[in-house]
Amino acid sequence: MIHPKTELKFISNEIGHGVVATEFIPAGTITWALDKLDREFSPDAFKAMDALYQDILETYTFRNSNGNLVLCWDHGRYVNHSFNSNCLSTAYDFEIAIRDIHPGEQLTDDYGYLNISKPFRGIDEGTKRKVVYPDDLLKYSKMWDKKLLKVFNRIPKLEQPLRSLIPENLWNEIMEVSENKKPMESIIKNFYSAKDKL
Repeated sequence: MIHPKTELKFISNEIGHGVVATEFIPAGTITWALDKLDREFSPDAFKAMDALYQDILETYTFRNSNGNLVLCWDHGRYVNHSFNSNCLSTAYDFEIAIRDIHPGEQLTDDYGYLNISKPFRGIDEGTKRKVVYPDDLLKYSKMWDKKLLKVFNRIPKLEQPLRSLIPENLWNEIMEVSENKKPMESIIKNFYSAKDKL
């Protein structure tokens, strides 16, 4: 489920639609969490589908560490790519804002940690990276972990509208990580082996 203080909005002809903040979302806020309405499709189920449905899933899903394609039921599936994203996935089935997100600003992900099946050329943002590759999680996980660690301790200090979606045992672990009582699990845990990609 995407953060409730967001809306789907047309961005441009080049980008299409995107998810935009309707109110200020401070760094450390959980911006998306896996929930029971999100659907998972196994690689075998995907292969058995007609090309039409495969194209839809390739566009609107991400792959989890099991290789299953996860289709968000709400407008979370419209979060666009950025090489300088303001949200980052974690190893805990949720994403957090890694910097403040202001009203009218898009929520963005780096598709490099979404286990894409083939290279993807992003819009030129003036960054060194121009293309997202299927193995980017292996290359950039340490950098992404550092960004997560800078804001992880803010999680319990902020209003978290998506808190009810986090199981209690997982929330307790998050609290231990935020209090430096336990190391944070690396984002690399989300990696799905390239040899198994579709």
